[in-house]
This record gives sequence, C-alpha cells and structure tokens, in this order.
Amino acid sequence: MGFMKLDARRVILVALLFALAAPAGARKRSTGHKPPPASKSKPDQVEAATRLQIFLDRANFSPGVITGRYDDFTFKALSLYRQSRGEPAPPTPQPAAAPDLKGTDLNSIGPAFIDYSVTDADLKSIGPMPANVAAQAKLKFLPYRDAAEAIAERFHCDIRFLKGLNPGKTFKAGDQLKVPNVEPFDLDAVKNLQPGSEIDSPAANDLPDENPTSTNETPPVITVKVDTKTNMLGVFDRERLVAAYPVTIGSAQTASPMGDWKVQRIVKMPRFRYDEAMLKFGKRSGNFHMLPPGPNSPVGVIWIALNKKGIGLHGTKEPETIGHAFSHGCIRLTNWDVARLAQKVKPGVPVSIH
Repeated sequence: MGFMKLDARRVILVALLFALAAPAGARKRSTGHKPPPASKSKPDQVEAATRLQIFLDRANFSPGVITGRYDDFTFKALSLYRQSRGEPAPPTPQPAAAPDLKGTDLNSIGPAFIDYSVTDADLKSIGPMPANVAAQAKLKFLPYRDAAEAIAERFHCDIRFLKGLNPGKTFKAGDQLKVPNVEPFDLDAVKNLQPGSEIDSPAANDLPDENPTSTNETPPVITVKVDTKTNMLGVFDRERLVAAYPVTIGSAQTASPMGDWKVQRIVKMPRFRYDEAMLKFGKRSGNFHMLPPGPNSPVGVIWIALNKKGIGLHGTKEPETIGHAFSHGCIRLTNWDVARLAQKVKPGVPVSIH
C-alpha cells in the first residue's frame, strides 16, 4: 500500500544521558526484543529531539514513546506530518542526526518539559502484577506495577527517559517531577471515551453494504490504512491524511490479515481470552484464561474489533515494543495512541492492511 512516502536547546540534567545508557535489564519490562541503542547525544540535542517528538505527538502524528532521540519513528512521523500538509518529505537523515525542520514551528508547543507533582490519583492504579497468567486471571484488574510505569504512560514516554529526567526520585505522592509537555493520557477517562467523537464520521448504518447494488454510493468519510512495511497506521478523511501512529504487526507465524476490513465494534477496558493455541497457531482451544481489564492487559485499554474473527486494533502493556516486536496477528498501538484512534473511528469504518 505504502501510504507513507519513504523519501521521506537548553541543558537537561546530565543524569538523563546516563539513564538512557542503562543496561536492558533496567527497563521496566522484559520484552524479548532488541532495545534501542543507548543515547550518545548531548543534553541540548536530547531536548531538541524531545521537542520535535512532543510537537509531532500533539499534532496526532505520533512518534510512539518519547525517548529524547531522533529515532526511526520520529523520522517517519515527521515525514507523514509533512505529507499531510502537502509539503515534500524531508530527506532521510543519518542515524541520530537532526532532521530538516524548515517550516516546522517547534516553539509553538511552549516548554519541552513541565513540572508535575505526583498525586494520589497516580498511585491508585498500581499494584502487584504476578507474572503467571493463571494468577493474573484471578485478579479483578491488571494494574501498573509501580508509579514510574503509570507516570511514564501518562506522559507518553520511555520509563528510562522519565527516570533520567528525575534522578533520585521515588515517585511517591508529592514528588516534583520534570515530564514531557504532552497532552497527558488519562486512564480514568477511557471508560467515558466516545468512539468517533473527534471526527464527523458517518453512523454505522449510513455506510455502504458489503456488496453495494449501486456504484454511485458515497464512500465513507473516514478510512484507516495500515502499512505493514513501515509499521505505520494512517487515518484519512477522504483522501487527506489527518493522523498517524506507529504499530506492531503480526509475525510470519501469526501474520496480520492482509486485505480490506471494517471496524466491527469498539470495547473500552476489555477482558482478554488468553489462549496459547490461538496466539501461536490461530486456533482456539479449551485451555485458556480470562484476564481482567487494566493497563497491563495484553490488549491494553481499547479493543477495536475488525470483521475478521479474533483480529483487532488494540493497546499494549509494553509501549516501548511498538514497532520493534511482533504481535499475534493483531495491530498493536500504545494505549494513548489507541485511545486517540478510537475517537476517530466508528463501527463500519474501513480498515485496509497492506
């Protein structure tokens, strides 16, 4: 499909650089994928990269987790942002090099970092998270493991980056933190999220039938396109690109289903049927566990079901793996990005995976 065109400062605490160079074992979760390389950037370069990532995140052209590095998804998001404005894609820079930002008003976001005080609300969704799936199934909620994990997700950033910005902090109530100046992700707001509320998308019963009898029917306004080569998902209003998010797609063993589908339903804070046979081979078995909802659910906080059994667009418990690992056939986004996506689509919206 290739909707993406492949042609495509101020001092921060020096401790940030040491934190970004921490060994993989210090990461918040054991992900099994190769972690991004440690940052060798100078503090002003870290802040400049962060500012660009925040700018793109606010513009709904998400770079994924904010890391303070000019990484691959930052370049992809910038290229798609330029595409959405009818501008030529910036040339692909060398790894870690600053991209061409001509015409991009990064000062419009205000300060790259703001002060934030840890609240009791930040701590109410944390708790013990057993590694064993059977033990998880006995819980009523799959919480954040600790406050750092919860606040990193709230501010769309890599947990090592957050800790590097705040050396010595324990993330207890009242701690004053430095965080990226993004629009915070509010876990409590997910339950009140209204699908399709951001865009004037047609109602499900206004969309064409699967087999229309007339060739003159008006096509849907909103469409979603997933580019499996670039690991980017685009939202289109007619032919105009209005948002883009990085995704994780299926592996060779459990590939994401290529083709044209439709959104069937949107489930907030979903339960998840954990069935190893289904995950590994695509076939249901009688040996499964029903996992409760929560930010550490394998499908995150939103499930956007497609009219393909068992397949959907959904969140994740491992935001740092997006685009760097494989799913079990579904299309996976960060929890904050899938929440934004859910406000742009309704049942009946076409989803193309190519």
